[in-house]
Amino acid sequence: MKKLLMLLMTVFMLMLAACTSDSDVEEEITDPAEGESAGGEAIDFSIMSLPNSLDPHAANDGYSLYVMTNIYETLVKLNQDLELEPGLAESYEQISDTSWEFKLREGIQFHDGSDFNAEVVKANLDRVRDEEVASPLSFLFTEISDVEIIDDYTVQIHTNEPFAALPAHLAHPGGHMISKEVIDADYAQMEEGGNPLTEVNRTPIGTGFFKFEDIAEGEQITLVRNEEYWGEPAKPESIVFRAVPEDQSRIAELTSGTADIIYPMDPNDVAQVDANEGSEVQQRPSANMTYLGFNTEKEPFNDENVRLAIASAIDKNAIIENILVGIHEKADTPLNPTVYGYSENLEPIEYDLEQAKEYMAQSDHPDGFTAEVVLNSRTHQDVATYMQEVLSEIGVDLEISLMEAGAYQEYTANGDHEMFMGGWGTVTLDADYGLYPMFHSDNIGAPGNRTRYSNSEVDELLDNARVEMDEETRLQMYEDAQQIIIDEQPLIPVFHTKLLTGINSDLDGYFQYPSSFPYLKDLE
Repeated sequence: MKKLLMLLMTVFMLMLAACTSDSDVEEEITDPAEGESAGGEAIDFSIMSLPNSLDPHAANDGYSLYVMTNIYETLVKLNQDLELEPGLAESYEQISDTSWEFKLREGIQFHDGSDFNAEVVKANLDRVRDEEVASPLSFLFTEISDVEIIDDYTVQIHTNEPFAALPAHLAHPGGHMISKEVIDADYAQMEEGGNPLTEVNRTPIGTGFFKFEDIAEGEQITLVRNEEYWGEPAKPESIVFRAVPEDQSRIAELTSGTADIIYPMDPNDVAQVDANEGSEVQQRPSANMTYLGFNTEKEPFNDENVRLAIASAIDKNAIIENILVGIHEKADTPLNPTVYGYSENLEPIEYDLEQAKEYMAQSDHPDGFTAEVVLNSRTHQDVATYMQEVLSEIGVDLEISLMEAGAYQEYTANGDHEMFMGGWGTVTLDADYGLYPMFHSDNIGAPGNRTRYSNSEVDELLDNARVEMDEETRLQMYEDAQQIIIDEQPLIPVFHTKLLTGINSDLDGYFQYPSSFPYLKDLE
Protein backbone atom coordinates (compact mmCIF):
# COMPACT_ATOMS: atom_id res chain seq x y z
CA MET A 1 0.00 0.00 0.00
CA LYS A 2 2.85 2.43 0.78
CA LYS A 3 4.22 1.91 -2.74
CA LEU A 4 0.78 2.54 -4.22
CA LEU A 5 0.37 5.74 -2.24
CA MET A 6 3.80 6.91 -3.34
CA LEU A 7 2.79 6.30 -6.98
CA LEU A 8 -0.42 8.26 -6.51
CA MET A 9 1.44 11.11 -4.87
CA THR A 10 3.72 11.21 -7.89
CA VAL A 11 0.73 11.36 -10.24
CA PHE A 12 -0.73 14.23 -8.23
CA MET A 13 2.49 16.19 -8.16
CA LEU A 14 2.64 15.88 -11.93
CA MET A 15 -0.79 17.49 -12.05
CA LEU A 16 0.58 20.44 -10.11
CA ALA A 17 3.78 20.81 -12.11
CA ALA A 18 4.38 24.44 -12.94
CA CYS A 19 5.61 23.59 -16.41
CA THR A 20 5.21 20.49 -18.49
CA SER A 21 7.07 19.81 -21.73
CA ASP A 22 6.40 17.31 -24.45
CA SER A 23 9.94 16.01 -24.65
CA ASP A 24 8.82 12.47 -23.89
CA VAL A 25 5.77 12.46 -26.12
CA GLU A 26 6.17 9.80 -28.77
CA GLU A 27 3.63 11.16 -31.26
CA GLU A 28 5.09 13.88 -33.47
CA ILE A 29 3.45 15.61 -36.38
CA THR A 30 4.46 13.92 -39.59
CA ASP A 31 3.50 14.22 -43.20
CA PRO A 32 1.48 11.07 -43.91
CA ALA A 33 2.57 11.20 -47.51
CA GLU A 34 6.16 10.70 -46.45
CA GLY A 35 5.54 7.58 -44.45
CA GLU A 36 4.13 4.19 -45.19
CA SER A 37 0.46 3.53 -44.66
CA ALA A 38 -0.27 1.62 -41.50
CA GLY A 39 -1.27 -1.99 -41.88
CA GLY A 40 -3.76 -3.89 -39.78
CA GLU A 41 -7.17 -5.44 -40.09
CA ALA A 42 -10.68 -4.56 -39.03
CA ILE A 43 -11.30 -5.13 -35.32
CA ASP A 44 -14.67 -6.29 -34.06
CA PHE A 45 -15.40 -5.08 -30.51
CA SER A 46 -18.58 -6.41 -28.86
CA ILE A 47 -19.91 -4.31 -25.99
CA MET A 48 -23.09 -4.45 -23.96
CA SER A 49 -24.68 -1.32 -25.40
CA LEU A 50 -24.06 1.38 -27.98
CA PRO A 51 -23.31 4.94 -26.81
CA ASN A 52 -26.02 7.27 -25.60
CA SER A 53 -24.28 10.02 -27.55
CA LEU A 54 -21.11 10.73 -29.51
CA ASP A 55 -21.02 14.33 -28.26
CA PRO A 56 -18.32 14.63 -25.56
CA HIS A 57 -20.38 17.30 -23.80
CA ALA A 58 -23.53 15.16 -23.74
CA ALA A 59 -22.64 11.76 -22.30
CA ASN A 60 -20.69 10.43 -19.33
CA ASP A 61 -21.59 6.74 -19.54
CA GLY A 62 -18.91 4.14 -20.18
CA TYR A 63 -20.14 2.91 -23.55
CA SER A 64 -20.22 6.43 -24.98
CA LEU A 65 -16.73 7.15 -23.69
CA TYR A 66 -15.30 3.86 -25.04
CA VAL A 67 -16.14 5.00 -28.56
CA MET A 68 -15.49 8.74 -28.18
CA THR A 69 -11.95 8.31 -26.83
CA ASN A 70 -11.02 6.95 -30.26
CA ILE A 71 -12.56 9.87 -32.19
CA TYR A 72 -11.51 12.86 -30.12
CA GLU A 73 -8.43 14.03 -28.24
CA THR A 74 -7.74 16.29 -25.26
CA LEU A 75 -5.27 19.07 -24.50
CA VAL A 76 -3.74 16.95 -21.75
CA LYS A 77 -3.78 13.17 -21.51
CA LEU A 78 -2.87 10.31 -19.22
CA ASN A 79 -0.21 8.05 -20.66
CA GLN A 80 -0.06 4.32 -20.00
CA ASP A 81 2.09 4.95 -16.93
CA LEU A 82 -0.86 7.03 -15.65
CA GLU A 83 1.15 10.24 -15.84
CA LEU A 84 -0.26 13.47 -17.20
CA GLU A 85 1.42 14.68 -20.36
CA PRO A 86 0.67 17.05 -23.25
CA GLY A 87 -1.84 15.89 -25.84
CA LEU A 88 -3.16 18.44 -28.32
CA ALA A 89 -1.27 20.97 -26.24
CA GLU A 90 2.46 21.01 -27.01
CA SER A 91 3.19 22.22 -23.48
CA TYR A 92 1.46 23.86 -20.55
CA GLU A 93 2.44 25.75 -17.44
CA GLN A 94 0.79 27.34 -14.45
CA ILE A 95 1.67 31.05 -14.75
CA SER A 96 -0.15 32.21 -11.60
CA ASP A 97 -2.31 30.73 -8.85
CA THR A 98 -5.38 31.09 -11.08
CA SER A 99 -4.00 31.00 -14.63
CA TRP A 100 -2.60 28.27 -16.88
CA GLU A 101 -1.07 28.79 -20.30
CA PHE A 102 -1.31 26.17 -23.05
CA LYS A 103 0.85 26.17 -26.18
CA LEU A 104 -1.00 24.24 -28.88
CA ARG A 105 0.43 21.95 -31.50
CA GLU A 106 0.39 23.50 -34.95
CA GLY A 107 -0.64 21.81 -38.17
CA ILE A 108 -3.35 19.59 -36.70
CA GLN A 109 -6.62 19.25 -38.59
CA PHE A 110 -9.98 17.82 -37.65
CA HIS A 111 -11.55 15.00 -39.63
CA ASP A 112 -13.53 17.62 -41.60
CA GLY A 113 -10.34 19.43 -42.66
CA SER A 114 -10.79 22.40 -40.33
CA ASP A 115 -7.84 23.63 -38.26
CA PHE A 116 -7.21 22.99 -34.59
CA ASN A 117 -6.25 26.28 -32.94
CA ALA A 118 -6.84 28.55 -29.95
CA GLU A 119 -10.27 29.62 -31.24
CA VAL A 120 -11.34 25.96 -31.21
CA VAL A 121 -10.18 25.46 -27.62
CA LYS A 122 -12.14 28.49 -26.45
CA ALA A 123 -15.26 27.37 -28.36
CA ASN A 124 -15.14 23.94 -26.73
CA LEU A 125 -14.56 25.11 -23.17
CA ASP A 126 -17.16 27.86 -23.53
CA ARG A 127 -19.71 25.38 -24.89
CA VAL A 128 -19.31 22.76 -22.15
CA ARG A 129 -19.88 25.55 -19.57
CA ASP A 130 -22.79 27.18 -21.44
CA GLU A 131 -25.95 26.97 -19.32
CA GLU A 132 -28.12 26.96 -22.46
CA VAL A 133 -26.32 23.85 -23.67
CA ALA A 134 -26.73 22.30 -20.20
CA SER A 135 -23.93 19.77 -20.53
CA PRO A 136 -24.00 17.09 -17.79
CA LEU A 137 -20.20 17.40 -17.70
CA SER A 138 -20.09 21.12 -16.95
CA PHE A 139 -19.13 20.31 -13.33
CA LEU A 140 -15.64 19.44 -14.58
CA PHE A 141 -15.01 23.03 -15.59
CA THR A 142 -17.11 25.21 -13.28
CA GLU A 143 -13.97 26.71 -11.77
CA ILE A 144 -12.97 28.16 -15.15
CA SER A 145 -13.79 31.87 -15.29
CA ASP A 146 -12.43 32.68 -18.75
CA VAL A 147 -10.60 31.19 -21.71
CA GLU A 148 -8.38 33.86 -23.25
CA ILE A 149 -6.90 33.63 -26.75
CA ILE A 150 -3.34 34.98 -26.70
CA ASP A 151 -2.53 34.09 -30.28
CA ASP A 152 -3.51 31.45 -32.83
CA TYR A 153 -1.79 28.69 -30.87
CA THR A 154 -1.73 29.97 -27.30
CA VAL A 155 -4.58 30.05 -24.80
CA GLN A 156 -4.73 30.98 -21.16
CA ILE A 157 -7.31 29.35 -18.92
CA HIS A 158 -8.25 31.44 -15.90
CA THR A 159 -9.99 30.02 -12.84
CA ASN A 160 -12.02 31.68 -10.11
CA GLU A 161 -9.69 30.28 -7.47
CA PRO A 162 -6.61 28.05 -7.53
CA PHE A 163 -7.75 24.73 -9.00
CA ALA A 164 -5.31 21.89 -8.46
CA ALA A 165 -7.20 19.38 -10.55
CA LEU A 166 -7.51 21.46 -13.76
CA PRO A 167 -4.96 19.50 -15.87
CA ALA A 168 -6.53 16.20 -14.79
CA HIS A 169 -9.99 17.51 -15.68
CA LEU A 170 -8.80 18.62 -19.10
CA ALA A 171 -7.61 15.03 -19.64
CA HIS A 172 -11.15 13.76 -19.00
CA PRO A 173 -13.26 12.95 -22.10
CA GLY A 174 -15.38 15.99 -21.21
CA GLY A 175 -12.34 17.94 -22.42
CA HIS A 176 -12.39 16.31 -25.87
CA MET A 177 -11.89 18.84 -28.64
CA ILE A 178 -14.71 19.03 -31.20
CA SER A 179 -14.51 20.72 -34.60
CA LYS A 180 -15.67 24.33 -34.23
CA GLU A 181 -17.54 23.94 -37.51
CA VAL A 182 -19.79 21.34 -35.89
CA ILE A 183 -20.14 23.35 -32.67
CA ASP A 184 -21.29 26.33 -34.72
CA ALA A 185 -23.77 24.09 -36.56
CA ASP A 186 -25.17 22.89 -33.23
CA TYR A 187 -25.71 26.47 -32.05
CA ALA A 188 -27.32 27.33 -35.39
CA GLN A 189 -29.88 24.56 -35.08
CA MET A 190 -30.53 25.61 -31.45
CA GLU A 191 -31.40 29.10 -32.68
CA GLU A 192 -33.99 27.52 -34.97
CA GLY A 193 -35.60 25.72 -32.04
CA GLY A 194 -33.59 22.51 -32.06
CA ASN A 195 -32.34 20.70 -28.98
CA PRO A 196 -28.78 21.33 -27.79
CA LEU A 197 -26.21 18.56 -27.96
CA THR A 198 -27.75 17.28 -31.20
CA GLU A 199 -25.56 18.18 -34.18
CA VAL A 200 -22.27 16.95 -32.71
CA ASN A 201 -23.86 13.59 -31.97
CA ARG A 202 -24.98 13.39 -35.60
CA THR A 203 -21.60 14.53 -36.90
CA PRO A 204 -18.85 13.57 -34.43
CA ILE A 205 -15.72 15.31 -35.73
CA GLY A 206 -12.50 15.15 -33.72
CA THR A 207 -8.76 14.97 -34.35
CA GLY A 208 -8.34 11.36 -33.20
CA PHE A 209 -6.57 8.44 -34.82
CA PHE A 210 -9.95 7.00 -35.82
CA LYS A 211 -12.82 8.85 -37.43
CA PHE A 212 -16.54 8.16 -37.46
CA GLU A 213 -17.84 6.42 -40.57
CA ASP A 214 -21.41 5.29 -39.88
CA ILE A 215 -23.90 3.95 -37.38
CA ALA A 216 -26.57 1.28 -37.66
CA GLU A 217 -28.92 2.39 -34.89
CA GLY A 218 -29.08 -0.12 -32.07
CA GLU A 219 -26.60 -2.42 -33.81
CA GLN A 220 -23.13 -1.07 -34.46
CA ILE A 221 -20.85 1.93 -34.95
CA THR A 222 -17.97 1.84 -37.41
CA LEU A 223 -14.80 3.90 -37.06
CA VAL A 224 -12.08 3.95 -39.72
CA ARG A 225 -8.42 4.78 -39.47
CA ASN A 226 -7.59 8.47 -39.85
CA GLU A 227 -4.95 8.25 -42.57
CA GLU A 228 -4.08 11.93 -42.09
CA TYR A 229 -3.58 11.71 -38.34
CA TRP A 230 -1.00 14.19 -37.06
CA GLY A 231 0.97 11.49 -35.23
CA GLU A 232 1.62 7.85 -35.94
CA PRO A 233 -1.52 6.40 -37.61
CA ALA A 234 -3.52 3.68 -35.92
CA LYS A 235 -2.63 0.12 -36.83
CA PRO A 236 -6.16 -1.29 -37.30
CA GLU A 237 -7.92 -0.40 -40.51
CA SER A 238 -11.20 0.01 -38.66
CA ILE A 239 -13.01 -0.64 -35.39
CA VAL A 240 -16.58 -1.90 -35.35
CA PHE A 241 -18.35 -1.53 -31.99
CA ARG A 242 -21.32 -3.88 -31.89
CA ALA A 243 -24.09 -3.95 -29.30
CA VAL A 244 -24.40 -7.45 -27.88
CA PRO A 245 -26.39 -7.20 -24.62
CA GLU A 246 -26.20 -10.86 -23.55
CA ASP A 247 -23.03 -12.08 -21.83
CA GLN A 248 -23.09 -15.55 -23.33
CA SER A 249 -23.71 -14.15 -26.80
CA ARG A 250 -20.58 -12.01 -26.50
CA ILE A 251 -18.60 -15.02 -25.29
CA ALA A 252 -19.89 -17.15 -28.17
CA GLU A 253 -18.79 -14.48 -30.63
CA LEU A 254 -15.31 -14.34 -29.10
CA THR A 255 -14.79 -18.10 -28.96
CA SER A 256 -16.09 -18.55 -32.51
CA GLY A 257 -13.87 -15.79 -33.89
CA THR A 258 -16.68 -13.40 -34.79
CA ALA A 259 -15.52 -10.87 -32.19
CA ASP A 260 -11.92 -9.91 -31.46
CA ILE A 261 -12.64 -8.22 -28.14
CA ILE A 262 -15.57 -8.39 -25.72
CA TYR A 263 -16.30 -6.18 -22.74
CA PRO A 264 -17.51 -6.32 -20.02
CA MET A 265 -17.28 -9.85 -18.65
CA ASP A 266 -18.83 -11.51 -15.62
CA PRO A 267 -16.27 -13.02 -13.22
CA ASN A 268 -18.04 -16.36 -13.46
CA ASP A 269 -17.22 -16.57 -17.18
CA VAL A 270 -13.47 -16.04 -16.91
CA ALA A 271 -12.61 -19.74 -16.68
CA GLN A 272 -14.77 -20.54 -19.72
CA VAL A 273 -13.01 -18.00 -21.93
CA ASP A 274 -9.53 -18.90 -20.68
CA ALA A 275 -10.21 -22.59 -21.34
CA ASN A 276 -11.05 -21.92 -24.98
CA GLU A 277 -8.18 -22.24 -27.43
CA GLY A 278 -7.67 -18.91 -29.12
CA SER A 279 -9.13 -16.63 -26.45
CA GLU A 280 -8.09 -15.29 -23.07
CA VAL A 281 -9.21 -12.87 -20.38
CA GLN A 282 -7.10 -9.86 -19.58
CA GLN A 283 -7.49 -8.72 -15.97
CA ARG A 284 -6.45 -5.18 -15.16
CA PRO A 285 -6.78 -2.95 -12.09
CA SER A 286 -9.50 -0.34 -12.20
CA ALA A 287 -10.44 2.95 -10.62
CA ASN A 288 -14.05 1.78 -10.34
CA MET A 289 -16.37 1.35 -7.37
CA THR A 290 -19.61 -0.64 -7.64
CA TYR A 291 -22.36 0.29 -5.21
CA LEU A 292 -25.96 -0.14 -4.11
CA GLY A 293 -27.54 3.29 -4.30
CA PHE A 294 -30.68 4.76 -2.74
CA ASN A 295 -32.91 7.56 -3.97
CA THR A 296 -32.60 9.63 -0.81
CA GLU A 297 -35.49 11.88 -1.88
CA LYS A 298 -37.99 9.00 -1.74
CA GLU A 299 -39.45 7.13 1.20
CA PRO A 300 -38.28 5.02 2.89
CA PHE A 301 -34.76 5.89 1.76
CA ASN A 302 -34.92 9.42 3.09
CA ASP A 303 -34.64 7.70 6.47
CA GLU A 304 -30.98 7.30 7.47
CA ASN A 305 -31.79 4.36 9.76
CA VAL A 306 -33.25 2.43 6.82
CA ARG A 307 -30.09 2.98 4.78
CA LEU A 308 -27.86 1.97 7.70
CA ALA A 309 -29.98 -1.13 8.30
CA ILE A 310 -29.51 -2.29 4.72
CA ALA A 311 -25.79 -1.47 4.79
CA SER A 312 -25.28 -3.47 7.99
CA ALA A 313 -27.21 -6.47 6.62
CA ILE A 314 -24.98 -6.99 3.56
CA ASP A 315 -22.00 -9.32 3.92
CA LYS A 316 -19.64 -7.99 1.25
CA ASN A 317 -17.05 -10.71 1.83
CA ALA A 318 -19.68 -13.34 1.07
CA ILE A 319 -20.54 -11.50 -2.16
CA ILE A 320 -16.88 -11.43 -3.23
CA GLU A 321 -16.27 -15.10 -2.52
CA ASN A 322 -19.60 -16.66 -3.49
CA ILE A 323 -20.93 -14.42 -6.27
CA LEU A 324 -17.79 -12.87 -7.76
CA VAL A 325 -15.53 -15.96 -7.41
CA GLY A 326 -12.94 -13.96 -5.50
CA ILE A 327 -11.94 -11.79 -8.47
CA HIS A 328 -13.20 -8.36 -7.41
CA GLU A 329 -12.27 -6.67 -4.13
CA LYS A 330 -14.39 -5.55 -1.20
CA ALA A 331 -15.24 -1.84 -1.10
CA ASP A 332 -15.79 -0.01 2.19
CA THR A 333 -15.25 3.58 1.07
CA PRO A 334 -16.44 5.74 -1.85
CA LEU A 335 -13.00 5.92 -3.50
CA ASN A 336 -11.06 3.12 -5.15
CA PRO A 337 -7.55 2.58 -3.64
CA THR A 338 -6.00 3.68 -6.96
CA VAL A 339 -7.46 7.18 -6.54
CA TYR A 340 -5.58 10.09 -4.98
CA GLY A 341 -7.57 10.89 -1.84
CA TYR A 342 -8.30 7.30 -0.83
CA SER A 343 -7.82 6.90 2.92
CA GLU A 344 -7.29 3.92 5.20
CA ASN A 345 -8.30 6.02 8.21
CA LEU A 346 -12.04 5.87 7.59
CA GLU A 347 -14.51 3.92 9.72
CA PRO A 348 -16.78 1.89 7.42
CA ILE A 349 -20.12 0.25 8.14
CA GLU A 350 -19.40 -3.37 9.03
CA TYR A 351 -21.59 -6.40 8.43
CA ASP A 352 -23.68 -6.94 11.56
CA LEU A 353 -27.12 -8.50 11.09
CA GLU A 354 -28.22 -7.82 14.67
CA GLN A 355 -27.23 -4.17 14.33
CA ALA A 356 -29.15 -4.06 11.05
CA LYS A 357 -32.30 -5.25 12.83
CA GLU A 358 -31.83 -2.56 15.50
CA TYR A 359 -31.49 0.16 12.86
CA MET A 360 -34.67 -1.06 11.19
CA ALA A 361 -36.54 -1.10 14.52
CA GLN A 362 -35.46 2.52 15.10
CA SER A 363 -36.59 3.62 11.64
CA ASP A 364 -39.97 4.92 10.53
CA HIS A 365 -40.54 1.53 8.88
CA PRO A 366 -39.96 -1.04 11.62
CA ASP A 367 -42.20 -3.60 9.92
CA GLY A 368 -40.24 -3.43 6.69
CA PHE A 369 -41.29 -2.51 3.15
CA THR A 370 -41.13 -3.49 -0.51
CA ALA A 371 -38.74 -1.73 -2.87
CA GLU A 372 -37.47 -2.05 -6.42
CA VAL A 373 -33.80 -2.18 -7.33
CA VAL A 374 -32.91 -1.44 -10.97
CA LEU A 375 -29.73 -2.60 -12.68
CA ASN A 376 -28.28 -3.21 -16.13
CA SER A 377 -25.86 -6.14 -15.98
CA ARG A 378 -25.81 -9.82 -15.14
CA THR A 379 -23.13 -9.30 -12.50
CA HIS A 380 -25.25 -6.70 -10.74
CA GLN A 381 -28.26 -8.97 -11.06
CA ASP A 382 -26.41 -11.84 -9.35
CA VAL A 383 -25.32 -9.53 -6.52
CA ALA A 384 -28.85 -8.16 -6.14
CA THR A 385 -30.27 -11.69 -5.99
CA TYR A 386 -27.99 -12.41 -3.03
CA MET A 387 -29.09 -9.14 -1.42
CA GLN A 388 -32.72 -10.05 -2.01
CA GLU A 389 -32.31 -13.10 0.20
CA VAL A 390 -30.36 -11.47 3.04
CA LEU A 391 -32.48 -8.31 3.19
CA SER A 392 -35.61 -10.39 3.73
CA GLU A 393 -34.19 -11.06 7.20
CA ILE A 394 -34.73 -7.41 8.13
CA GLY A 395 -38.14 -7.12 6.48
CA VAL A 396 -37.10 -5.71 3.09
CA ASP A 397 -38.83 -7.32 0.11
CA LEU A 398 -36.52 -6.54 -2.81
CA GLU A 399 -37.89 -6.60 -6.36
CA ILE A 400 -35.21 -6.82 -9.07
CA SER A 401 -35.64 -5.09 -12.44
CA LEU A 402 -33.04 -5.66 -15.18
CA MET A 403 -33.03 -2.78 -17.67
CA GLU A 404 -31.32 -2.04 -20.97
CA ALA A 405 -28.29 0.19 -20.41
CA GLY A 406 -29.65 3.33 -22.06
CA ALA A 407 -33.04 3.07 -20.37
CA TYR A 408 -31.31 2.48 -17.04
CA GLN A 409 -29.19 5.62 -17.45
CA GLU A 410 -32.24 7.75 -18.21
CA TYR A 411 -34.34 6.18 -15.43
CA THR A 412 -31.78 6.80 -12.70
CA ALA A 413 -30.82 10.25 -14.00
CA ASN A 414 -34.45 11.36 -13.81
CA GLY A 415 -34.88 10.13 -10.23
CA ASP A 416 -37.58 7.58 -11.09
CA HIS A 417 -35.83 4.81 -9.14
CA GLU A 418 -35.96 3.68 -5.52
CA MET A 419 -32.74 1.62 -5.35
CA PHE A 420 -30.16 0.87 -8.01
CA MET A 421 -26.92 -0.97 -8.60
CA GLY A 422 -24.40 1.39 -10.14
CA GLY A 423 -20.72 1.92 -10.76
CA TRP A 424 -18.40 4.91 -10.92
CA GLY A 425 -14.97 5.14 -12.46
CA THR A 426 -12.74 7.95 -11.24
CA VAL A 427 -11.31 8.75 -14.66
CA THR A 428 -8.92 11.45 -13.48
CA LEU A 429 -7.56 9.33 -10.58
CA ASP A 430 -8.21 12.36 -8.36
CA ALA A 431 -10.71 12.52 -5.49
CA ASP A 432 -12.39 15.61 -6.91
CA TYR A 433 -13.83 13.58 -9.76
CA GLY A 434 -14.50 10.61 -7.50
CA LEU A 435 -16.57 12.63 -5.02
CA TYR A 436 -17.74 15.97 -6.46
CA PRO A 437 -20.05 14.63 -9.22
CA MET A 438 -21.24 11.73 -7.06
CA PHE A 439 -22.14 13.55 -3.85
CA HIS A 440 -22.33 17.31 -4.39
CA SER A 441 -25.91 18.57 -4.45
CA ASP A 442 -25.20 20.65 -7.58
CA ASN A 443 -24.80 17.42 -9.54
CA ILE A 444 -28.05 15.61 -8.77
CA GLY A 445 -29.14 13.47 -11.72
CA ALA A 446 -27.21 12.83 -14.93
CA PRO A 447 -23.87 14.41 -13.89
CA GLY A 448 -23.39 11.62 -11.34
CA ASN A 449 -25.36 12.18 -8.11
CA ARG A 450 -28.04 9.60 -8.82
CA THR A 451 -28.67 9.04 -5.11
CA ARG A 452 -29.90 12.67 -5.06
CA TYR A 453 -27.87 13.14 -1.89
CA SER A 454 -27.63 16.59 -0.36
CA ASN A 455 -25.53 17.57 2.64
CA SER A 456 -24.37 21.18 3.04
CA GLU A 457 -21.28 20.19 5.05
CA VAL A 458 -20.20 17.73 2.34
CA ASP A 459 -20.86 20.38 -0.33
CA GLU A 460 -18.65 22.86 1.50
CA LEU A 461 -15.83 20.35 1.98
CA LEU A 462 -15.89 19.35 -1.69
CA ASP A 463 -16.06 22.98 -2.85
CA ASN A 464 -13.09 23.94 -0.69
CA ALA A 465 -11.05 20.85 -1.50
CA ARG A 466 -11.12 21.40 -5.27
CA VAL A 467 -9.45 24.83 -4.85
CA GLU A 468 -7.15 23.96 -1.91
CA MET A 469 -3.48 23.95 -2.95
CA ASP A 470 -2.02 22.61 0.30
CA GLU A 471 -1.81 18.86 -0.21
CA GLU A 472 -2.26 17.80 3.41
CA THR A 473 -5.23 20.09 3.95
CA ARG A 474 -6.87 18.93 0.73
CA LEU A 475 -6.52 15.27 1.65
CA GLN A 476 -8.01 15.91 5.09
CA MET A 477 -11.03 17.60 3.50
CA TYR A 478 -11.63 14.57 1.32
CA GLU A 479 -11.24 12.25 4.28
CA ASP A 480 -13.75 14.27 6.32
CA ALA A 481 -16.24 14.34 3.44
CA GLN A 482 -15.95 10.59 2.92
CA GLN A 483 -16.57 9.84 6.59
CA ILE A 484 -19.80 11.87 6.55
CA ILE A 485 -20.88 10.05 3.40
CA ILE A 486 -20.10 6.68 4.99
CA ASP A 487 -22.00 7.61 8.15
CA GLU A 488 -25.09 8.62 6.16
CA GLN A 489 -24.86 5.90 3.46
CA PRO A 490 -26.61 7.45 0.46
CA LEU A 491 -24.99 4.50 -1.24
CA ILE A 492 -23.29 1.33 -0.08
CA PRO A 493 -19.85 0.70 -1.63
CA VAL A 494 -19.89 -3.03 -2.41
CA PHE A 495 -16.83 -3.93 -4.47
CA HIS A 496 -13.98 -2.51 -6.52
CA THR A 497 -13.88 -4.17 -9.91
CA LYS A 498 -11.07 -5.64 -11.88
CA LEU A 499 -11.42 -4.93 -15.58
CA LEU A 500 -12.22 -8.21 -17.33
CA THR A 501 -11.82 -8.18 -21.09
CA GLY A 502 -12.10 -11.19 -23.38
CA ILE A 503 -9.65 -10.97 -26.28
CA ASN A 504 -8.41 -12.98 -29.25
CA SER A 505 -5.11 -14.54 -28.11
CA ASP A 506 -3.44 -13.59 -31.40
CA LEU A 507 -4.24 -9.90 -30.89
CA ASP A 508 -1.43 -7.75 -29.49
CA GLY A 509 -1.29 -4.15 -28.32
CA TYR A 510 -4.47 -3.97 -26.26
CA PHE A 511 -4.40 -1.61 -23.29
CA GLN A 512 -7.15 -0.53 -20.91
CA TYR A 513 -6.93 2.40 -18.54
CA PRO A 514 -8.09 2.03 -14.91
CA SER A 515 -11.07 4.15 -15.95
CA SER A 516 -11.97 1.17 -18.23
CA PHE A 517 -11.40 3.17 -21.45
CA PRO A 518 -9.83 0.92 -24.10
CA TYR A 519 -6.80 2.12 -26.06
CA LEU A 520 -7.15 0.59 -29.51
CA LYS A 521 -4.58 2.47 -31.58
CA ASP A 522 -1.83 -0.17 -31.38
CA LEU A 523 -3.89 -3.32 -31.93
CA GLU A 524 -2.42 -5.78 -34.39
